Amino acid sequence: MKTNFGRFLSWAIGRSLLLVLCIFSFGAKSPAQFFSPDRPSEALVRVDRQGLIDLMDAYLLALAAHDPSGIPFAGNVRFVENIDRKPVGEGLWQTASAPPSAFKIYVPDPAVGEVGFMGMMQEKGQPVMIAVRLKVTEGLVSEAEHLVVRNPEAKNMKYLQTVRPGILSVVAEKERMKRYEILGIAYSYYDALIMDNGYLAPMAEDSARRENGMPASNSGIPDSEAGEWPNYSAMKTVEQLNTNMMDYIDDIDNVRVFAVDTTTGLAMGFSHFRHGMKRPVFPIYHVPGVETREVSLPPFDLPAAHVYKIYKGEIHEIEALGFLAGYMSSDGWE
Repeated sequence: MKTNFGRFLSWAIGRSLLLVLCIFSFGAKSPAQFFSPDRPSEALVRVDRQGLIDLMDAYLLALAAHDPSGIPFAGNVRFVENIDRKPVGEGLWQTASAPPSAFKIYVPDPAVGEVGFMGMMQEKGQPVMIAVRLKVTEGLVSEAEHLVVRNPEAKNMKYLQTVRPGILSVVAEKERMKRYEILGIAYSYYDALIMDNGYLAPMAEDSARRENGMPASNSGIPDSEAGEWPNYSAMKTVEQLNTNMMDYIDDIDNVRVFAVDTTTGLAMGFSHFRHGMKRPVFPIYHVPGVETREVSLPPFDLPAAHVYKIYKGEIHEIEALGFLAGYMSSDGWE
């Protein structure tokens, strides 16, 4: 149960960690400065914006070909797929059957040598939604991480054919924000979820969230088609969070906003949601005639990826994916 003190403590710790992260991001050396002159130049990743995008494209093509040999992995590379540590060459390396389709989002970050990707590809001939994180150290891929959502719901596939134009658009140069500003706003979204307070994150009026393709806020879906009353998905994101409808989330662990692209205003993060489900019925606020919500599920975790479109100081689009995992499972990096 999230008490008011517990929520405040979670928020305070999160903000302190954010401050530390921002300080380190200012002082960190660009990985491009660490290129070793005694390695062949073709074996090194070019750690600029386009070089990181090219690396991700090469990685995804190699996945579909089941051939990691062309990717410049470090000797001590660490690979995690769906919170399970594996050797490179296992998991999706064995089962991918087609490279990504038109639904592709890239978040390259030369400042820290990381690149994120969210998109659709195929595994054994079936569509899967994937999020990928690659970390480059001294010109070589030192970490690789996949989140794979299998069996996406058929009714949501129409939302996973092409990416919303607003997400992919380049932010006008005069409207671009500093990296640390985008980073801080992205982290604030997790605060808003944990504290059930939409005002903790600067959400734009047009802010709209999708989860595994499903329109989840500001959806425009009429009440007659929502399948749930109240129609939470049609609410604006701030209004929705303020209803307390996500109070079944106990905590969010291992939050990592690992890449920020100042050109597109995109930030990408991985996290690990905990749901103890000790209180299946909880109060709802600010919805006339509705006092409670019931979520009757066994305890579970939800490893998740989020991409945020942030400009003019606000979060606009959010694209998220997540899959069910055992309650209090490891995140694969512990």
